[in-house]
Amino acid sequence: MSRLATEDLASVQRTVIIIHCGEKQRKCFLLEIGHLNKTCNFSMKKRRGRTSRIRRRKLFRSSESRGVSESHKPEFIELKKWLKDRKFEDTNLVPACFPDTGRGLMSRTSLQPLFSEAVESIFSYSAFLWAWCTVNTRAVYLKRGRRQCFSTEPDTCALAPYLDLLNHSPHVQVKAAFNEETRCYEIRTGARCRQHEEVFICYGPHDNWQLLLEYGFVLPQNPQACVAVSQDMLVKYLPSSDKQMNRKISILKDHEFLENLTFGWDGPSWRLLTALKLLCLRGEELPCWKKVLLGEIISDTNEKTSLDIAQKICHYFIEETNSMLQKVSHMKDKDMALINQLTLVETLWTEELKILQASAGILNHLQTAVL
Repeated sequence: MSRLATEDLASVQRTVIIIHCGEKQRKCFLLEIGHLNKTCNFSMKKRRGRTSRIRRRKLFRSSESRGVSESHKPEFIELKKWLKDRKFEDTNLVPACFPDTGRGLMSRTSLQPLFSEAVESIFSYSAFLWAWCTVNTRAVYLKRGRRQCFSTEPDTCALAPYLDLLNHSPHVQVKAAFNEETRCYEIRTGARCRQHEEVFICYGPHDNWQLLLEYGFVLPQNPQACVAVSQDMLVKYLPSSDKQMNRKISILKDHEFLENLTFGWDGPSWRLLTALKLLCLRGEELPCWKKVLLGEIISDTNEKTSLDIAQKICHYFIEETNSMLQKVSHMKDKDMALINQLTLVETLWTEELKILQASAGILNHLQTAVL
């Protein structure tokens, strides 16, 4: 597989390709094509004077800031040999390490001798997009011990052939890991499967936004799906004249009640309602804020006010979602080339609308019960 990684394409005009060889070779190396930035010069001759030592130290620091390591390791020696066997030699090959990306050798010369086609046609931007999406949607993370020529990182990203043929279901439980004895990546399901029945695996407890971004699909009736409420939205319908608002927000922040505030299939989350109850406390009720965080009821007025605010927020989201769906629909009519992508986005917003409508119905029942 290959993956392109650049920190700043405008200042570093290079193409970084991570290449993983077969099981027998057990190599993972990185080749960089193009020209080094003008501020970087690896061809400096080594000298023994004080000035040269200062220059080398500065060069080393600048290299470290770009994530480049000049230490020689066995994997780099093997890579040079691998390149030499393919009639590619470069005296300016430099060991490199890019954080969170990979490591290998950088070359100031073209890798054209290694390929029959033009390098520009192979390592194009469209090829990068294909490679990145392929890796990002199909890779698994493996925990493995340290081995020669392998990354020292505890988690290794690897492609498992045919693994993406197994579809996702949030209702199954599986155990997935690399078996050192069989040398296979194994997935074991906790439930039995009937003959000719499709076998599902669980990609993880992901909501639809993450499923779309990471795997390229949206799951209808996803039990993990929810609509998040930000801090700004939390106080949108509260009176601006409340002089204790800053203190209330501070209390919620100190007790981590400003995170994971959501609407779900089963209505507003407990954390969302609790945060709203605290924000709706009147001046004389504020000393009871600890009881609110513990789930106690302070007053019927506080219960009713917090539910009303939750309903207003929910209806605001419903209006915004309907507006977004209309925009997507208009885009689908104008741009047929993106019909598949826009249909996915439309499905995502449609699912959120269903969640919000379910939450609005539950809030209606809660408000009726309080009255």
